[in-house]
Amino acid sequence: MKKKILFGTLIGIAAVGSIIFAADHIDAPAVTGTGNVSLGTDITDVYAFQSPADNNNMVFVINTQGLLSPSASATAKFPENTLYELNIDNTGDNVEDMVIQLLVRNGKVRAYGPVAPAAPGTGSIVVANAPYAEASVTSYASGSPVVGTSTKGVKVFAGPRDDPFFFDLKRFKEIIAGTATKFHDGTAEDPATDAFAGTNVMSLVVEVPKSMLGSASSINVWAESKSK
Repeated sequence: MKKKILFGTLIGIAAVGSIIFAADHIDAPAVTGTGNVSLGTDITDVYAFQSPADNNNMVFVINTQGLLSPSASATAKFPENTLYELNIDNTGDNVEDMVIQLLVRNGKVRAYGPVAPAAPGTGSIVVANAPYAEASVTSYASGSPVVGTSTKGVKVFAGPRDDPFFFDLKRFKEIIAGTATKFHDGTAEDPATDAFAGTNVMSLVVEVPKSMLGSASSINVWAESKSK
């Protein structure tokens, strides 16, 4: 008998296209928790891009728990009662045709899919009989990432990483205040300041053969975190 676990939506962030990302590092207190410490369900960014190592694969990234200091990164964990779900629309109707479902339990991450969802919408049922990739969660002190690979060629990683999102918050505030008219161009002559330098995120990374995503020339991707 197939095991079914029903989750309800907590939060979600959308990303559309083959190389698109969205950022959301500061949320309401119910999501960020006290003292600006993000809960494990707080998604900061979603990335989807062609693998630079193998153009036959796509890479999907869900980053969570933004603005982690190095000391906070050492103790940060993924909650075990949360489903992280990547939704993939390959027909252009903004309804998920496939999902990749990630669960972290007992120090390991398991990525199911990509597989057709049990039912589209805000609620989710874990497709526990789908092929899956599994790996131990990489610790902050680890010298190298731990990556698991399924029999279908799907790879998965989970653990802390340097926040890749770049934003010059200082210049942004100057533009809003009317004391500047444009951002720095990032050259040596006109350097920008990364507000996220020195901070980390908890990352979930899945690499998938394109052949498992259908034949569409483009896909829509969005992610959700859901708790029981």
